[in-house]
Amino acid sequence: MESTRRRFFLAGSSLLVAQAAPSDVIRLGVIGSGSRGTYVMRVFQKDPAVRVASICDVYEPNLEKALSIPAKTQGSTPKAVRNYRQILEDPAIQAVLIATPEHWHHRMVLDALAAGKDVYVEKPLCQTPEQGAELVRAEKASKSIVQVGMQRRSYDLYLEARKIVAAGTLGNVRMVRSWWLNNYVNEPSSFKLEGPLDWEQWQGPAKTRVPLDPVRFKHWRYFDDYAGGIAADQGAHTFDGIHLLMNASYPLAVNASANKVQKAEFDTPESMVTIAEYPEQFLGIFTINYAAMKYKSRNDQLNQLDGDKARMDIGREECRVYRQGEEETPALVKTSPRGFGYAADLHVQNFLECVRTRKTPTAPMRLGFQACLVTLLANISLKTGRRVRWDDAAGKVVM
Repeated sequence: MESTRRRFFLAGSSLLVAQAAPSDVIRLGVIGSGSRGTYVMRVFQKDPAVRVASICDVYEPNLEKALSIPAKTQGSTPKAVRNYRQILEDPAIQAVLIATPEHWHHRMVLDALAAGKDVYVEKPLCQTPEQGAELVRAEKASKSIVQVGMQRRSYDLYLEARKIVAAGTLGNVRMVRSWWLNNYVNEPSSFKLEGPLDWEQWQGPAKTRVPLDPVRFKHWRYFDDYAGGIAADQGAHTFDGIHLLMNASYPLAVNASANKVQKAEFDTPESMVTIAEYPEQFLGIFTINYAAMKYKSRNDQLNQLDGDKARMDIGREECRVYRQGEEETPALVKTSPRGFGYAADLHVQNFLECVRTRKTPTAPMRLGFQACLVTLLANISLKTGRRVRWDDAAGKVVM
């Protein structure tokens, strides 16, 4: 996009006025306007050439709140939609942001691709390996741009860390150890609806149908009907980071163990260990414990790459390299100038650039599926009590 076609007026870091030529405008449809969807929508709106044209949600309070945001920032109120297919049927909308619960991702992405829309979809990408393989095929058959919301792929700190690994600084890395700590066991899970909810439409393609349950609506990530649990939710981010740093391909096999569910209302474990084996001859070990003490967000997650020359520790905000024999003092320290919060901005910017140029984005469907696949295999392993293999050539699970 030529700089002469847009004008910016800035005060500090705040965008006060922005104008874009009509030919530059990208009309966006938002499907799912909960907390994450609204947050990412705001990130999209930092580009002055983006216009939020329609917003869809089946929970009225979320819809009303989301509609008010573009009304203030872009000077016009988007169209309110209560069935996502209305957005896909609108020929004026070029791209969609899908930020619904996980159980809707597969169906909505397929429908968006069939409608010729470019897609930014939150992770995890899908609920089964079969769904993921179908999504990869559908993307290949389309002309659409697809970005999965795994922002580490665009994060400057991770991109710098990948260069360190590729340069051989760590030597041979045969194991990557990652952990994520938090606590929801000690928090109340009750929730009261504040307005109308189309529960039947919200359930959609869920595995089972149940009566209206506000707890399931609020905490859907922790129910097997709608998601893969916290191990899948955070594991998709973690394993994608491992894949990026190690330049890894699809896993060969996955094994998992978990504690019994501590939160009586939920049916997925909060404490779980996943071990993934890779053809690059390393193990990716992810330990999640949401029954631990609560940490500051900058300290709640860490990845340690164990090389035979050095070890790399990389979290949200900092990357450190420790050489053999000098474990107390890092030989190299890198930080991101803008911090982890800016990773989402970078990821959305990359998507919008690719929408305009038709280049491949940093997190296309196959990489979104690769990260999600590890967590899917882990859950299969947990349910069957067996090590689960993946046949990449055949694109199927092998028991």
